[in-house]
Amino acid sequence: MRISLLSVFLFIINYGTLFSQTPNYEVYALKFASIEKLLPLAVNVIDAPENETVDPAFIFWLIRDPKGKNILIDAGFLNDIPQVKDFGITKYVQPDKMLAGLHLKAEDITDIILTHPHWDHMGGIALFPNAQVWIQKEDYNYFVGNAWQQEGHNGGFNKEDVRKLTERNLAGKLMLINGDNQEIMPGITVFTGSQHTFDSQYVLIKSNTDKIIIASDNVFTYYNLEHLKSAPAHATFNTEAYVKAMVRMKTLVSDIKFIIPGHDNLLFSKFPKITERIIKIK
Repeated sequence: MRISLLSVFLFIINYGTLFSQTPNYEVYALKFASIEKLLPLAVNVIDAPENETVDPAFIFWLIRDPKGKNILIDAGFLNDIPQVKDFGITKYVQPDKMLAGLHLKAEDITDIILTHPHWDHMGGIALFPNAQVWIQKEDYNYFVGNAWQQEGHNGGFNKEDVRKLTERNLAGKLMLINGDNQEIMPGITVFTGSQHTFDSQYVLIKSNTDKIIIASDNVFTYYNLEHLKSAPAHATFNTEAYVKAMVRMKTLVSDIKFIIPGHDNLLFSKFPKITERIIKIK
């Protein structure tokens, strides 16, 4: 009987320790801007059906740890850049101001995980002065280097963002992630392979028993995911890799509703609303 009770006691202790180490993250999506009209689905989906449209949204995400960390995935952009006019951006709210809906301030953000360095995902990093920024090493090297060479591809990049990211590096506030399937914080793992940019990444969040993937532009829309259709060739370095990444994502979660696309306003009808622009995914 003593052995049995001891075994039960040790099980409870070990299980309790394991459970206490499992993060209980809250995950939110924040829509900080829109486009003034529907776009042809073909903008985001290769071989899209004619006359199909998508309602685009500009989104960043918050992972909230009740124990203290407040982690952004991507950081949005500022509205003083030419792309705002070029893309017909409307209903813009500066990303740091969006945090008020969750009773947070810019200074509360401890980390920013950049899925990739396009202007609409990283232009807002300067709004969060205390944040450590995380990006894939190869994506960073391409962004600040080869992209601006004669043979490089810098569509979607902003030279001012190069300066911002370089300044973070010089200030010791930039972490370069070395490759695929890297757990960078407890319960937060990044994966590569989609090649939306040179080495873009998506984020898997384990929160107790749930698994959520913030795909960002590695899945532009729900249509991409549901039909396993790549982004067009102009929006990815490798259309085959884009599809393979989505197939892989489906193996990493138990419910595909937790694969979160980067620019589909349909997202905001699928989860509970905190405000008109903020939903709680977990």
